[in-house]
Amino acid sequence: MVTIRDVAKHAGVSVATVSHVINGTRKVAPETKARVRRVMEELGYQPNVIAQSLRKRATYAVGVLVSDITNPFFATLVRGVEDAALEAGYSVIVCNSDEDPEKEDIYIRALWRRRIDGMLIAPTRDGTCPALQELVKRNLPFVFVDRKAKGVSAPAVLSDNVGGAYLATKHLIERGHRRIGIVLGIPGATTTEERFAGYRQALEEAGIGFSQDLVVWGGYRIEGGRKALVELLSLSHPPTAIFSTNNLMTVGVLQELFRRNVKIPDEVAVVGFDDLGWAEIACSSFITVVAQRPYMIGHTAMELLLKRFGGSGPVRQYSEVRISVDLLIRGST
Repeated sequence: MVTIRDVAKHAGVSVATVSHVINGTRKVAPETKARVRRVMEELGYQPNVIAQSLRKRATYAVGVLVSDITNPFFATLVRGVEDAALEAGYSVIVCNSDEDPEKEDIYIRALWRRRIDGMLIAPTRDGTCPALQELVKRNLPFVFVDRKAKGVSAPAVLSDNVGGAYLATKHLIERGHRRIGIVLGIPGATTTEERFAGYRQALEEAGIGFSQDLVVWGGYRIEGGRKALVELLSLSHPPTAIFSTNNLMTVGVLQELFRRNVKIPDEVAVVGFDDLGWAEIACSSFITVVAQRPYMIGHTAMELLLKRFGGSGPVRQYSEVRISVDLLIRGST
């Protein structure tokens, strides 16, 4: 049987160095790490994960709970998590709450029963499910991603939602629009509230009165975006511009505009929150968007979680990291 000492001997390093490569407990030079992993593969060495878990009381697994796995934003976010996790010797278990608080509760409980070392969570709605509240009492390390829960103090890695929505709305105002419809996601979600706040801030600064009839809800879904657009266009005084605060809802908005043969931007301007690079080229090539950095959000959140494990340096208990966004101006405005 190949042992860790055999790997160390063939790689020309110490047993401790091999251990650090396997467990991610200390930074190892990239070339050394690559050599150790290559020797492990050549010799067919497999670390005894069960023994490691018993000895260190760690499973080297983390859970990632996203609110909608069908949204490419979260797929890219998870990729960032995975890359950072694998680099540190951790595996990733992904769960999807589907914007359902009951599923969120079930998956959080399922993950802690598997004795995972920590979680990354994009909470549904306002994040008040009982299991999420219990995580703090259980002292299980976790970090919020994309959204955070109300009344729960924990580290979070989020986009600059207020700033991005402000830039999008200000851009439309600068294009001469005064009636700007906004398609919001889910009541209570921090992304919803923050993007709404940025929208209102831009209106207020421009001296434009707020109109409640221009606020519609799309539930962060394609069909919701389509229905929201129908509602806005049915107004006696419809908006001249639409700000959709999520990529899937933007697709729904565009689908309905195309179906009605509404000319963009001649008849109505459109700005979306989050890029549509994954969608049809006909859409993504001309839609003005607030571009987020989901890969960076996921990667940064995993790095923050690793610090909470105590192996990568100090971290403030309730730190919040905001990832910048960019306004990409294209032909839809």
